[in-house]
This record gives sequence, structure tokens and C-alpha cells, in this order.
Amino acid sequence: MDIKQFIKLHREDWKELEHYITLLSKSRKHISSATISEFDRLYQKVSQHLSYSQTYFPDDDVTFYINELVGKSHNLLYKNQVTSGKQIRDFFTKKFVGLLFEQWKFIITAAFLFFIGGLAGFLAIMEDPLHLYSVLPSDVSQNVDPERLGEGHDAVDSSLMSAEIMTNNIQVAILAFASGITFGLLTVYLMVYNGLLVGALAGLFWHYDMSYEFWAYIVPHGMIELTAIFIAGGAGLLMGYKLFVPGSYSRAYQLKYHGKRSVQLFLGTVPLFVIAGIIEGFITPASISLEAKYIVAGITVIGMIAYTALGNVLLNQKPKVGLDS
Repeated sequence: MDIKQFIKLHREDWKELEHYITLLSKSRKHISSATISEFDRLYQKVSQHLSYSQTYFPDDDVTFYINELVGKSHNLLYKNQVTSGKQIRDFFTKKFVGLLFEQWKFIITAAFLFFIGGLAGFLAIMEDPLHLYSVLPSDVSQNVDPERLGEGHDAVDSSLMSAEIMTNNIQVAILAFASGITFGLLTVYLMVYNGLLVGALAGLFWHYDMSYEFWAYIVPHGMIELTAIFIAGGAGLLMGYKLFVPGSYSRAYQLKYHGKRSVQLFLGTVPLFVIAGIIEGFITPASISLEAKYIVAGITVIGMIAYTALGNVLLNQKPKVGLDS
């Protein structure tokens, strides 16, 4: 059975289950036992469809769609009272991590675009430091002074520079996500251009033989910050790709379905920016050794790896159909 036959054969069951989900989500008052029984029957039936789809069409949109239906049905059947706190906890421990694993190709693509821009910016400044004024915005290029960055100097200047980068990166994250509506073209531009800015700064400090000092002021908060930007960029690329290549579905459906997934990916970056902001405010300007700053960066990387590993363990404790939606 090919994908078109599979969809044609079971589409009505999915629509009916979707109807019951909408009905039971609004209110359970005056819902008959026969309705609940029929809902349970459909849930079991569509769960079998999901198992088949995961086996034969694992990367097709229909598998994600059925998984969404089964997840919502599972919640309605077995989680009568889900507090908002539990929903938030489940989102960050399961749903968000699940999306990261599902959409990792788009996130990696966003990171690749950023690093391509970064390499171009680095090489341009390495060739001639005066190119800095052509690459960076004037308000940034005029305030960058490599000789005032480093251990033993007033940390205010380095902190302001870091704040400039962080503020810019948050704006980039929001724009990169929202720009998915442009079929991802603006997202691609933003990732490359902002990689160019960071690469240009790195090239300037490399020219003054101060790369070690420069990265010591960037990586403590930058490892988390850049990860958040790559995720937001991946969310924008996901939306853009599904609009550009809708497959057998309408663009309206792709926008509704994958737009929701993109929003969830973007929302998952909010705590990352908060943590990065705290580090940027207290660690980056602190009068500690450069080595200590690098250690903080290492801890953030270990923390993110541990978070995704733990989330993966929690996801695998139950069948995939148990993912909250």
C-alpha cells in the first residue's frame, strides 16, 4: 500500500477522531458513555494506523499528523486533569525535546548557514581589518576596541559589546522564526548575515592576536544563545520548507500544522535566552580569569547535552504515541 492509498483508506477515521477530540476538549458534561466508547474505539484504531505509518512512512507528514491525533486522544482518555504547570513541565521535558530530535535537520541547516556567514566574515576581516566598517553596522564597528577587551580591564566595555550581540541575537531569533512565512528565504539571509557579523568580530580580534580573550567574553553565554538562535532558525526553515514544498497537502494545511510546530520550537528557546541573559549579566563582566569563563561555557554545553539526553530518556519511557501535543 502506498501513501496515497493509505491516506484515502483511513482519512475518514482520522477526521472522525478529530471531531471527537474537539468535542471532548470543550466539555465532558453531558457526554454519553457511548460517545466515550466510540472515542476509545477510534483511538485504538488510529493508534494502529500510527504504528503502520511509522513503519512504512516514517518521514511523511501524515505520520506526524496521526501522532498528533493519537497524542491528543491519549491525553483526553488518560489525563483527565492536566494542570498548566504539568503541561509546561511536559512541554519542556518531552514535547520540546521530541521536536528537536524530529526537526534536527532544519536546526543543523540553520547552524550551517550561520557558520558559512561566520567564515566569510572572518576571512574578510583577516584579509583587511578595514573591511570591518563595511561588514558591521556603524554603531557596532565604531565601538569595538580590541585593546580595551581582556583580563584586568574595566569589564563595562566588553559587557556592552556582549549585550549588543545578545540583543541582536534575540531579534535575529524572532525574525528567523517569523520569516519562515517568506518560504524561508529571509530566514536563510538572517542566519548567513548574522554569522557574518560574529565572524567579522572574531576576525578583528584574531588580527590583534586576542582571539582567546574575545571568545572568553562570548562563549559563556554564547553557547546557549547560539543554540537558541539555531533552533529558532530551524523553526523558520521548517515552516518555509513546508510552504515551499507542500507535497500532497495544501499550503494552508502545512502552514497550520507545521506553523504550530515551529511556534513550539521557538517557544522552547525562551528559557535558553533567559539563562544566557543571566550569564551575560553576571559572568561575562565578572572579574574572574578567562579560564573560568571557558569553564562556564563548558558547563553550559554539558548542561544542554544532559538536558536533551534526559528528555530522550523520558520520551522513550513510553511509546511515541504518548507524546503530549
